[in-house]
Amino acid sequence: MPYRAPIRDFHFLMEHVVGFKAVAATDQFADATPDMTQAILTESARMCADILAPLNRVGDLHPAHLDNGIVRTAPGFSQGYKAIAEGGWIGMSASKEVGGLGLPMTLTTTVNEMIASACLALQLSPLMTQGQIEALEHHASDALKALYIPKLISGEWNGTMNLTEPQAGSDVGALRTKATPNGDGTYAITGQKIYISWADNDFTENVCHLVLARLPDGVPGTKGISLFMVPKLIPDADGNPGAKNDLRVVSLEHKMGLHGSPTAVMEYSGATGWLVGHEHEGMAAMFTMMNNARLGVAVQGVGVAEAALQHALAYAQDRKQGKAPGTGAIIEHADVRRMLSTMKADTYAARAITLMNAVAIDMALATGDAGWQARAAFLTPISKAFGSDIGCEVAAMGIQVHGGMGFIEETGAAQFARDVRVATIYEGTNGIQAMDLVARKLMDGGEAAFRLLEEIEQGAETAKATHPDLAEAVWQAAETLREVTEWLLAQSDLNDRFAGAVPYLRAFARVLGGHVHLASAVAGDTSRLRLATFYIKRILPEHTGLLAHVREGASDLMSISADDLAA
Repeated sequence: MPYRAPIRDFHFLMEHVVGFKAVAATDQFADATPDMTQAILTESARMCADILAPLNRVGDLHPAHLDNGIVRTAPGFSQGYKAIAEGGWIGMSASKEVGGLGLPMTLTTTVNEMIASACLALQLSPLMTQGQIEALEHHASDALKALYIPKLISGEWNGTMNLTEPQAGSDVGALRTKATPNGDGTYAITGQKIYISWADNDFTENVCHLVLARLPDGVPGTKGISLFMVPKLIPDADGNPGAKNDLRVVSLEHKMGLHGSPTAVMEYSGATGWLVGHEHEGMAAMFTMMNNARLGVAVQGVGVAEAALQHALAYAQDRKQGKAPGTGAIIEHADVRRMLSTMKADTYAARAITLMNAVAIDMALATGDAGWQARAAFLTPISKAFGSDIGCEVAAMGIQVHGGMGFIEETGAAQFARDVRVATIYEGTNGIQAMDLVARKLMDGGEAAFRLLEEIEQGAETAKATHPDLAEAVWQAAETLREVTEWLLAQSDLNDRFAGAVPYLRAFARVLGGHVHLASAVAGDTSRLRLATFYIKRILPEHTGLLAHVREGASDLMSISADDLAA
């Protein structure tokens, strides 16, 4: 499936909408010059189009499989991974002190989106490694950093995260995996983990597992959990892969999609591990990796949305059907044009939100400012849930554009929908992201939310001089969202917040989408104005119904019994 990276959109959003100039102006990211940015976008786009995109269908048709205990990956995946590693794309945002390029997360986000568009199943491997690098940077001992991070950055080794167990899904605190001190500074790790992405492969020298486990004196729940580095092969005195550790891939899951990405059940039988961070503080260390991965999953959704859009657009411009005017292709039908416009407008909005999130992360790192840190934290669940939801919705709409041919696997339209569906589930389901938004992320009294809303309203006020109708619609939407945020803050029963958490997150994303489309209309050409007009007049009004849902609280929802649902 051919793929062309949306470099024009990346440049425009960074230049005019999401504030990347402020990132490049910091001492921390002085290397992120326009020339550097252009080189990164151009080269990664070439790799994605020429090397990775041809592998997407291959991975679907020739899944990873287990062969006498060895994971065999799809044909060509080894070469694709090598291109990613040798291009330096894995360690882009790792600090220079540990051998990374020290580039902004904003640029890493653009590259990750392109790789996800080209071949999502393969992209998941370097994404997990990037998260592990960040967790080790922040929490590991100097010895562990020196041993593991350079190998992870180079791509010689890859990383995984091991949280979930058969009886402990989203409730991580219910895990049973044990860690017993060996008396020499190492620990014996025993237990089973499930849903481990890229738990093994046949193209890296070693696989480095970050595993959550409980020490003998660990209290029940998440506060008693510690984090351990448990490599597939134990490094020898020279740091090279040595003796095989006591761990194994028990089986690979047969999944709805992402067939090229091996998802394993892992068994640890007294495997040797090293503590990462402090005892009983494993969740804090793992959340460093998970927060990185949540933005990454948002980008996966956007990447698949972009690929599905390009696929559907090409089909709609070629397929002749019915009495279509103009070219006679189905793109001339009003409803097909509506679907394609929705796909484009939502993909653009979701992309902008992920880049806003990445800019906040970069500014927080560069300045240490608590306001930027709060913004990054607030935007993370919105990015993850909205980006992955839009990935699913755009992929489904792409099937609809294809009509009956979309249901036929040979066209490739269905693969996008199958592959991206898991993005709404892993790294914290989107329902959990929404609950986090209305609970933890509002513990500041709504300060981070209100700061964003203030910027949206200020942007709308400025835009009224040139685009009064669009600006007024965005301003009114932000004001309604402000009122409902105040209502949420007044609810002492968290269940009243949780009942409307998902529509609240969606409404916030909708308003942010209106904001970025308005800013694009002001700074851009007539093409961006037309897209902004479509979004603001036809899609943004959804926020009204969503926020009405939020205000209803929990009482009527929770009064619906199981018998009512079964009747």
